Amino acid sequence: MHVFEIIIALLLAGAGLTALSQRIGTPYPAMVALAGAALALVPGTPTLVLDPELALTLFVAPVLLDAAFDASPRDLRANWRTVAGLALGAVALTIVVVAGVARLLVPGMPWAVAVALGAIVAPPDAAAATAVLKQLRPPHRLLVILEGESLFNDASALLIYRLAVSATLAGTLSGTGVIPLLLVVTVGSVVLGFVLSRVILLVTPRIHDVALAVVVQFCGTFAVWMLAERLHLSGILTVVVFAMATARRAADITPARLRIPSYAVWEFAVFVLNVLAFILVGFQLKAILGRLDSSTLVEYAGVAGAVCVATILARIAWVSGAAAFSRWRCRPAPDGTAGPHDTVALSKRAAAVVGWCGMRGIVTLAAALALPTGGSDGPGFPYRDLVLFTAFSVVLGTLVVQGMTLRPLLNMLQLEDDGSVEREVRLARVETLRAALSATTAELPGEELSGLLRRRYELMLRRAEAELAGNGNEPHGAAENDGRAFVDAAAIARRATSAERHRLLALRADGTIGDAAFQRVEQELDLEELDLQQLAPSADSGGAVGDGQSRNRARPG
Repeated sequence: MHVFEIIIALLLAGAGLTALSQRIGTPYPAMVALAGAALALVPGTPTLVLDPELALTLFVAPVLLDAAFDASPRDLRANWRTVAGLALGAVALTIVVVAGVARLLVPGMPWAVAVALGAIVAPPDAAAATAVLKQLRPPHRLLVILEGESLFNDASALLIYRLAVSATLAGTLSGTGVIPLLLVVTVGSVVLGFVLSRVILLVTPRIHDVALAVVVQFCGTFAVWMLAERLHLSGILTVVVFAMATARRAADITPARLRIPSYAVWEFAVFVLNVLAFILVGFQLKAILGRLDSSTLVEYAGVAGAVCVATILARIAWVSGAAAFSRWRCRPAPDGTAGPHDTVALSKRAAAVVGWCGMRGIVTLAAALALPTGGSDGPGFPYRDLVLFTAFSVVLGTLVVQGMTLRPLLNMLQLEDDGSVEREVRLARVETLRAALSATTAELPGEELSGLLRRRYELMLRRAEAELAGNGNEPHGAAENDGRAFVDAAAIARRATSAERHRLLALRADGTIGDAAFQRVEQELDLEELDLQQLAPSADSGGAVGDGQSRNRARPG
C-alpha cells in the first residue's frame, strides 16, 4: 500500500511537472527524470524491483505502437537515407564508442557487457525532442526524420542488446551465426507484423463498445509483442510493422465514436508509462546507492559522465559527417548541371538540430531494467548496478543538457516551418468540400446548402426545448414532421461526410498529402460526424456513423 501511495503521489507530481515544462518550454521527460533522481535520495522510500521480462513489454510496446501508428510512409520514403543512416549508422557508432569507453575505464568489464551498455544508451527518444520542436514549428522534415529514426533505431539497438546479453550469460557467441540470425529475425518480424495486422483488421469492425475497443487495443499490442518474443523474433520490429500496416486500413473501419476516446486513452497511457519508468528507476537507484561506498560511487559517477559525453559526441559526429557527405554528393557538377535528385541533404543548421536531438528516454530505461537480476531463474547480469546507474545518468544528462537547451538552439539557428503541412491541409479541405458539395448536389439538386444547415440548428433548439418542457419527449406536430424531414437531411449530410472521407483517403493514398495533414482534416470530419450522430442517429448508432470510416490517429483494435 505504501508503494501504491507513493506512485499515485508521483503521478500527480508528474502531471504538475508536465504543466511546468510546457510553460518553460522544456521536454516533460527532463522534469520527470529530475524527479526520479530526487526520489533515490529521499529517505524512507521503498526498494522496488521490476520483473526484468516485464520491463520491455510494459514500457516499450504501447509507446512504440503509439508512435508507429502515426508515422507517414510517404514522408519516411522521401527521407529514407537520413532515417536509415541514423537508425543503423548512428546506433552502431554509438555502441562502438560507448563500449570502448566503458572497457577503457573498467578494464575488467567483458566486451559483451560493454556492448550491451552501448546498445542500451544508443537509441534516442524522439518524444522528448518533438515535444519541444512542435511548439517551435520547425521545418516538417526535421520532425519526420526524428520520429522515423525513433521507430527503427530501437529495433537495431535492441537486437544487438539481446545478442550481447545472451553472449554475456552464455559466455560465448558464435560470430558466424550472427548475420543469418539477424536476417531471420528481421524477415520473420516483418512477416509476423503484417499477418497480425490482418488479423486485428478482421476483429476491429465487429467491436462497437468504447471500453471493449480500448481493452482489445491494449491487449492486442501486448499480444503482438509477446508472440514475437515467444517466437524469438524482434518485438520492436514486429510492433512497428504491425502498427504501420494497420494504420493504412484503420481509417476505413473504426468509427469516430470509438476513435476519439481511444486516442485520449492512449495519450494518457503513454504519459503514465513514461512517469512510471522514471519512478521505478528511482526506486532501483536507491537500492544501488545503498550498496555503494563513497569511492565506488565516485567511480560510477566517472564512468557515467564519460559514457554520457561519448553518447552525445558520437551522434553529433555521425550526423555532421553524414550531412556533409550528402551535401558533397548533391553538389552541382563542374559543368553547372544539378547533382543527383534522389538525395535531399540536411543543411548545416538542420544537421546541428538533428545532432543535438539525442535525448535518451523510456527505451533506454526499460532495457536497463530488463537486465537479469539473478536468482532461481538464472545468473545475474555482471556489472548490472553500474550499467543501470550509467543508463539512468545518460538519460538524465541528455534530457537536462540537450533538452533544456534545444529551444535556445532553435531560436538561435532560426529554423522556421516551411508551411508544407499547412498547404496540404488547405488543399485537403478544398478537395473534401468539393466531394461533399458534389454528393449533396446530387441528393438535393434544387436546394441550397444554407437551408440544410439552418434546419439543423432549428432541430437542435426544438429538441432542447422539448427536453426542458417534456422530460425528454420529442416535440409533436409540425416539429415532429420537421424532425423527420431533418433526419432525411442528416442522412444526406452523412453521405456527404462519407464522400469527404473517401476523397481524403484517396489524397493520402496517392501521396498528395501526408499523414500529418490527413490527421488534422480527419479530426475535423470526426467532430462533424459526431455532431450529426447526436442530431439524427443512424440505424447502427451503436457502431459507426455513415460508413464508419475514421481518423488515422485511431489505434488498432
